[in-house]
Amino acid sequence: MKNKIRQLAKEKNAIILAHNYQPPEIQDIADLCGDSLELSIKASKTKADVIVFCGVHFMAETAVILSPDKTVLLPHTGAGCPMADMVDPITLKAKKQALGNIPVITYVNSSAAVKAASDICCTSANVIKVVNSIDADEILMTPDRNLAQYAASNTSKKIHLWDGYCPFHNTLTAQDVNKARKDHPKACFIAHPECPPEVLALADSIQSTSGMIKFAGKSDHTSFIIGTETGLLYPISKAYPNKKFYPASLKMYCTDMKKINLENLADSLENLTGEIKVPEDIRKDALGAVQKMIDL
Repeated sequence: MKNKIRQLAKEKNAIILAHNYQPPEIQDIADLCGDSLELSIKASKTKADVIVFCGVHFMAETAVILSPDKTVLLPHTGAGCPMADMVDPITLKAKKQALGNIPVITYVNSSAAVKAASDICCTSANVIKVVNSIDADEILMTPDRNLAQYAASNTSKKIHLWDGYCPFHNTLTAQDVNKARKDHPKACFIAHPECPPEVLALADSIQSTSGMIKFAGKSDHTSFIIGTETGLLYPISKAYPNKKFYPASLKMYCTDMKKINLENLADSLENLTGEIKVPEDIRKDALGAVQKMIDL
């Protein structure tokens, strides 16, 4: 199956992208692995005709936003993101108007239509920099309230929260962390900013998924408790086989991120199924919000 996928990718001049939370066999077959935005940026700079995004729907949309001239495929079109679904452009525009048309920062974990209704996007890695770049005292952040609260704790600006969250990161509790620390007393605890504030308060370091991998490599620690979706344990362990990595909680398992398998990846490549499209008017406005962040 893996040989078939590689051959099909060659025939179609396709590049295969895999998010850090994807199953091990998908990460192994991919050309590039990483955070969603970095993957879309890297793919846009290649000469590939086809981008196969092994992730969830909003990630494939971001690839379309940055590479309108390429065909973008999502091997399992049912792979979505509950947090991204917690905000829609109509409700967002109404909320912005009610707050006096203050700037809107939208996390990249959102639909193209929501990005298009926003002033600028951010990632979990650059959120503080984006917030501090805005020439306004008040900001509305969407959709992740935990990421917004993390940003708020690192700025003097007033940040209005949207009541959205990642159902998996949000399940992590201080009790879970304390138990993991009791089980692994010498381990360094790294948390993702999508976790609740009481969890971030316990973290030795707060990082995006790619940031966690880089941090673990530079750190003098030899063991780590990883406070993000359990899929990251595979690439981070693979990157540093001489270090130990433990999940903060096995509850942090995203079923949407595990929907893509080798079979539907091969089918998508062979038949070009699962194509993701974004209307051009939405794509252009969304690109504006994403490009502002990239330029920053």
